[in-house]
Amino acid sequence: MDAPVVGRWDNRILAALPRETLALLARDLKQVSLPLGVVCFEPGDIVDQIYFPETGMISLLVATGDGDMVETSMIGREGAVGVQRAIGERRSFTRATVQIPRVFSTISAARFAKVASGSPALRELVFRYTERLWIEAQQLVACNAVHDSASRLCRWLLLSADRSGSDHLPLTQDILSDMLGVRRTTVTLLAQELQKQGLLKYSRGKITLLDRNALAGRACECYEVIKRENF
Repeated sequence: MDAPVVGRWDNRILAALPRETLALLARDLKQVSLPLGVVCFEPGDIVDQIYFPETGMISLLVATGDGDMVETSMIGREGAVGVQRAIGERRSFTRATVQIPRVFSTISAARFAKVASGSPALRELVFRYTERLWIEAQQLVACNAVHDSASRLCRWLLLSADRSGSDHLPLTQDILSDMLGVRRTTVTLLAQELQKQGLLKYSRGKITLLDRNALAGRACECYEVIKRENF
């Protein structure tokens, strides 16, 4: 059941806002628990809702001509989905899908835009965050083109843990296969090898990171590049 949001903010965009701006948003923010696979937007949809992940994560995906999905960004507690609505009516260019099904704060796009129209601080935050998303998308293009599956898997798991705020990740091998653009059997072999080395534990759609330092050592440099751009 939706409920007004109170208390501390795990979402960093909300936490970074001036108190008076946050107060205007907080009256209309609701907390929801979104299940795995929920599609927040399809390409072409008018942005009518803003999603601020608190403990969950949303992937932005682009569909190829043959139906495959390519991830362009992963959004957790460091960001939000739909904030471009602050500068006017906008349509989504990607499919936004819940990948880690936990808690999200939401607000209508109309209310968000109204608050943004009177808050230079909120508009500046939106511009900065949109720029960061663009940087990340470019980095991921390079990463997917030149880095091997093992290093990309480590990068993806670490970013997922950072952005959901937990080392316990409800991720199936099918999801990992789709996000990395590799075969499910490849993900199975990679996960088994990392488990043998004591870096993670995998069981029935749940992954627990056991040694973040070792995983960071196996990840490509894109992990550190993207991490530095976070709020």
